[in-house]
Amino acid sequence: MEDVITAIPPPSRFFLEDLNNFTPPSPPIPPPFLLFSTPNQSKPICPSLLIIALSSPSLHFCHHISTKTLIGSVILPEIPFSGNTIEPSLRDKSCNIYTLTENDNLIVIVSVQYQVSAERSHAVAKLLIGEQIVPEKVLILDSIQSRNFRGKLSPDETFAFKLETSQQRKRLGNDGCGDSSLLKGIDYFPSGSMVDGLSAALLGQCQMKKIKGTVCVSWPEFGGAVASLVKSLLLKDVLPGFEYSIVDGEGGDTCLRFGQIKDNRLDSELYT
Repeated sequence: MEDVITAIPPPSRFFLEDLNNFTPPSPPIPPPFLLFSTPNQSKPICPSLLIIALSSPSLHFCHHISTKTLIGSVILPEIPFSGNTIEPSLRDKSCNIYTLTENDNLIVIVSVQYQVSAERSHAVAKLLIGEQIVPEKVLILDSIQSRNFRGKLSPDETFAFKLETSQQRKRLGNDGCGDSSLLKGIDYFPSGSMVDGLSAALLGQCQMKKIKGTVCVSWPEFGGAVASLVKSLLLKDVLPGFEYSIVDGEGGDTCLRFGQIKDNRLDSELYT
């Protein structure tokens, strides 16, 4: 006679996907939203230029612009606020929105200091471009990912490439005043290489909205050399004349330390 305790149970009459039907679905994640310091922000912000910093060197540069004003944040409900400081810090997991003013031209800077998943990239891109923020031009600053680059990447080399929307690549702007490119001294991203994630979603949103958009990707991801490269590009072509509050000798070490902190945070998320 078989032992009912130790005997192998008969196979289930249900497939695994059928068993999942009895499990209640996970509640949907709330959508991201913008939180401005001025309540009841009814009219959209229309800057002449929107800069979205994703890479470590660009975040480091934007953090040390002394004339910027904090006006709001992008809130992702799945990103916790624990550990963030009251004053903006490169160590925070945050996405702050700042404004600059140059000759009556409004410039908006968005510093994205947390990882945005591929599933949420499109929602964040729609939130930043075309709804409550309607820019004339968009500059997205990101890093080259070795998995997406066709060719060899040496850690000793430092370079940057760009991708542009069709509206930006037109030789003549709508006003007929000549080449309207934001970054004139940078080569285009090599054929066969690609950009993914939030930067790709942002550039796609610019293309759909017919906004002049540029993605600038730099290599390597961290270090003093690439921090100096990004700084020189921005001060030369994008933000000439703006005050930058860090000494050249300090920038590389700070950027490198920030990169190490960023890596450690990503690793720690595997265990939370």
